[in-house]
Amino acid sequence: MQILDRTGSAKTALVFAGGGSYGAIQVGMLHSLAARGISADMVVGSSVGALNGAYYAGDPTLKGVLQLETIWRGLTRHDVFPVNWRTLLGFLRRRDFLIPHDGIQKLIDDHLPYRNLQDAELPIHIVATDIVTGDSVVLSEGSAAQAIIASTAIPGAFAPVPYKNFYLADGAISSNTPIKIAIAKGATRLIILPTGYACSTDTPPTGAVANALHALTLLIARQLVSELEDIGPEIEYYVVPPLCPLVGSPYDFSRTSDHIERAIASTDAWLAQGGLQKVGIPEQMRPHAH
Repeated sequence: MQILDRTGSAKTALVFAGGGSYGAIQVGMLHSLAARGISADMVVGSSVGALNGAYYAGDPTLKGVLQLETIWRGLTRHDVFPVNWRTLLGFLRRRDFLIPHDGIQKLIDDHLPYRNLQDAELPIHIVATDIVTGDSVVLSEGSAAQAIIASTAIPGAFAPVPYKNFYLADGAISSNTPIKIAIAKGATRLIILPTGYACSTDTPPTGAVANALHALTLLIARQLVSELEDIGPEIEYYVVPPLCPLVGSPYDFSRTSDHIERAIASTDAWLAQGGLQKVGIPEQMRPHAH
């Protein structure tokens, strides 16, 4: 595989943001990058970006990305958020979380080609949040399933995951797009895969989980811009533009194929226009309306 051109001893990280069902957009971005032989030295992911990043780190090739596409195209909301009368009854009894981790656990068990993070083809760093202190916790070895489940555990929807002396929840709370963590791990060049937000939606989505995910995507986009503006000149970064306009909800999996296809076309165009030679923040990331 051809690695992204670099000079000296620079290390490139692929950085995956969170975003619920909008994670399908990252899959389209990956397709375009992998089709051109563009890879990296490490992978850093948070929330749904932890799931995509972990799978990619296990097979960082176009073949692997195509398999990830197939998985995403077959997903339904119930596969990830199995809400039914039993889960609602359980919520009334427990009053602390709504959805069991069974859906994410099954996805990992069925498809992830390794069991421990240190066994991936590329170094993978998964970000979760200590729900007690709000600090980021970076997982780079040990159970891949435990790390991914922790990083995707939306508070109130999923239970926190016990880990050593922590109770871990969604990585998007403390580090939506884990740029600083990638730099702390030694990366000097970043290729950032955001998921964007519903910039062309006039009304909020329906339902508690849908609204929580929508709020997280707004937070992700704004925090990403803020963090990129603070990066020093010694770090190169390239942000793959998210889809714009974007409608729907990050809780809606019915648009997955459209998201993937649009992201492939959009990223192809960005690369053709020299996207990996232009440092900067895409206008699609900044607050705007349609």
